[in-house]
Formats: sequence, structure tokens, C-alpha cells
Amino acid sequence: MTAAGVSAQAAPDAPAGAAQSDPVLQLLQDRGVLPPTASTDPRALARQVRDAASDLVISAMNFLGVPYRRGGNSPDEGFDCSGFTRHVFEHSLGLLLPRRADEQAREPGLLQIGRNELRPGDLVFFNTMRRAFSHVGIYVGDDKFIHSPRTGAAVRMESMREAYWSKRFNGARRAGEAAIDTAPGAVAVGSPQP
Repeated sequence: MTAAGVSAQAAPDAPAGAAQSDPVLQLLQDRGVLPPTASTDPRALARQVRDAASDLVISAMNFLGVPYRRGGNSPDEGFDCSGFTRHVFEHSLGLLLPRRADEQAREPGLLQIGRNELRPGDLVFFNTMRRAFSHVGIYVGDDKFIHSPRTGAAVRMESMREAYWSKRFNGARRAGEAAIDTAPGAVAVGSPQP
């Protein structure tokens, strides 16, 4: 469930005991997203998640123009598509994604979402090599995404409405609220939080 869904189900000034009567808040507390005894403001949680996604998109835009390099993982050496998303997620959210695009798409710690549910910061996947999830980028809003496309090109922003990308889109994933680690250091997406 999204943070927006949480805010629709709980009062903004929910008292500390509200989680006992609200199963969604109880689930969030059980998963460690919300503190077990603190007063919970679902709007504050939604703001926190939205701010993290905005920071991730801004971080991704800092790499516009970095050249493509097959197997590349850093701005110094260049990026391939999955090296780019992995670097941005690790340095923006503290999430260590798998190395390959198809592995990122299948990562159990990421939530599968529909194209009509896209929000800035979501991963978008494309079939560019006659196999599912062979390319990945980061959705920035307004049907645009940022990615490291191919040899001879650089990190850039493109429209998902373009025929090439529209025909090849084959899924999107979102880092769940429980997966976002605000503590320093990277945490693998599917690993338990400390």
C-alpha cells in the first residue's frame, strides 16, 4: 500500500493508540516503518516518501551527460543502464539494487506497479534486446525517464511516449516505504532492516 493510501485510511492527528484500531498503521509499525509508540501522522510519512523520491530524481539528473560504458558503475568510468540505477538508488536511498536490469525487475523488495501508477523515482523497464527487462531507467514524471541508453550515448532524459519506448515498456517497480533506509550506509533491498 502506498503512503497516500495510508493517509486516506487514518486521521491526520492519529493518537499513539491508533495503530491498534487501524490495521494499516499496525502493519507499518510491525514492519518497522513507523515507530511502535510514537504518534503517527500519515501525511508526514507521505511527505517523507515523496521527499526521498524527489531527492532521487534530482540525484539522477546530476549525471546527465555521463557517457555510457558497458558494465560501468560510476560517474568517473561511465554507466550502463543498470549501473546507473544501482548507483543512484544506493547513493540517494541507501538501497543496494542487484547489478543487472532483469535482476532489479525481479527483486522481491521492490513493488510491482502499473504504468498508470508511476511516480517520480520509480524504476521503469523495457524490452530492448528481445527479452523482458533488458533495459532500465528512472521515471522523472510527465511520462519522461532518465537512463543510460547505449554505447556512444550519455545519460539523458527521454519521453516514454516516443514510439520506440512506448512499444518496449514492460514494467515498473517502486522501492516500498519499508525498503527506504534513512540511516547511513547501503542496505540490500530485500534484506531485513536493523
